[in-house]
Amino acid sequence: MTVEKNNSKITFYVLSCWILAAFGGLMFGYDIGISGGVSGMDDFLIEFFPNVHERKKHAKENNYCKYDDQLLQLFTSSLYLAALVASFFASKAATKLGRRITMLMASVVFIAGAVLSALATNKVMLIFGRILFGIGVGFGNETVPLFLTEVAPIQHRGAVNILFQLFVTIGIFIANLVNYATSTKHPNGWRMSLGFAAFPSGVLFLGCFVITDTPTSLVARGKEEKGKAALKKIRGVSDIDAEFQEILAAVEQSKQVKHAFRNLTEPASIPPLVIAMLLQVFQQFTGINAIMFYAPVLFQTMGFKASSSLLSAIMSGLVNVISTCVSIYVVDKVGRKKLLIQACCQMLISQVAIGCILAKNLSVTGTLDKKLAIVVVLLVCTYVMSFAWSWGPLGWLIPSETFPLETRTAGFAFAVSTNMLFTAVIAQAFLTMLCKMQAYTFFFFSGWIFIMGLFAIFFLPETKGIPIDAMVERAWKKHPVWKKLF
Repeated sequence: MTVEKNNSKITFYVLSCWILAAFGGLMFGYDIGISGGVSGMDDFLIEFFPNVHERKKHAKENNYCKYDDQLLQLFTSSLYLAALVASFFASKAATKLGRRITMLMASVVFIAGAVLSALATNKVMLIFGRILFGIGVGFGNETVPLFLTEVAPIQHRGAVNILFQLFVTIGIFIANLVNYATSTKHPNGWRMSLGFAAFPSGVLFLGCFVITDTPTSLVARGKEEKGKAALKKIRGVSDIDAEFQEILAAVEQSKQVKHAFRNLTEPASIPPLVIAMLLQVFQQFTGINAIMFYAPVLFQTMGFKASSSLLSAIMSGLVNVISTCVSIYVVDKVGRKKLLIQACCQMLISQVAIGCILAKNLSVTGTLDKKLAIVVVLLVCTYVMSFAWSWGPLGWLIPSETFPLETRTAGFAFAVSTNMLFTAVIAQAFLTMLCKMQAYTFFFFSGWIFIMGLFAIFFLPETKGIPIDAMVERAWKKHPVWKKLF
């Protein structure tokens, strides 16, 4: 496949736009990483979940069930339920107000959530703080990937969009470091962990006064001259007429659609909508967020002490960051589809191996042999590695580039809300699954990974090097399954 190119230079300004916007991903990642560590801190449990703390002290009674508590899991999952609802409002805001203002709104609400969570004195304040976090995540996750896709040159679109996921992984890694540092700060270490969430959102807030809105968004809102000026600024060249005419044509076509959400029910909208939503379902049913949310808890279940479990989580978080960098380098060379299929093979082997080791060697009341525990940590790292260069970043990249302009924000809202829904499901269910299914939890996720591999082989088009406004002609109409709808 020949990759088309935009006439562009990578300037300091456009790099600044990419990085500052990607701090929306760091907000999301920090929260993913911070939740599990805070959930395992004794001071936090004593303050809000004393029953769980009592059960934890008698851990030998049942390795798999000591953290099983629906309210504790609601502490994590409430954010994603709020983000699910918020993503639809974010879609409207991104269309009417633009991408930049919507990201600004995300940062403000997220800062409020950080302050309220850090000051929480009861469960109501704690959960309400999580809801504010969720609204910020919903607005940020809806807008940042779209922003990055719309400002990126074709030849670098995959790499630029994956900056969002890279910053998610950096956020997780930083959160693990913060949890490790604050776990010994009694009795308010958990408050520090939650309060530090204001930092990445503060950077995004300030960044929104530096970056430009996307040319596509400006033109769609009737600001053609500003859109043309913005395109010149982010491309670093003055010869942008050909690309600007493509944007004008796409906007003109989008004006024919008065109700974007209703238009998603049209046959031509079904392929990108189905792909976008299924990618989110599959991304969560790899089991990745079960690992990331509860990594310290999971490693404690395997017999690690609290500080050792946090160090193991840091190790897997570092692997996550490095492997996402691999994706940035190869995604526009290898393509999306090959990365997804390769990763399914690697994740499947890792998950099955973890399940077999735990099923055979970790009893309800025993501990795992130290050497086997290290093997499990290494298997977790190989699993995280493959996810990080495939289903993690591509789950956001592919939906952001496959919808036509007229349904782009509406379609991506369904992708974000689906992601948040199934993230909440996993967050709410994992500790209970670990209690009821024990090691077989990993076989459950393995089955899903096998299904995902088949999905990638037979239903996913390759979108590498195709302009986002040419997806219908170049991807969907040529796909052996989806072309029947056109």
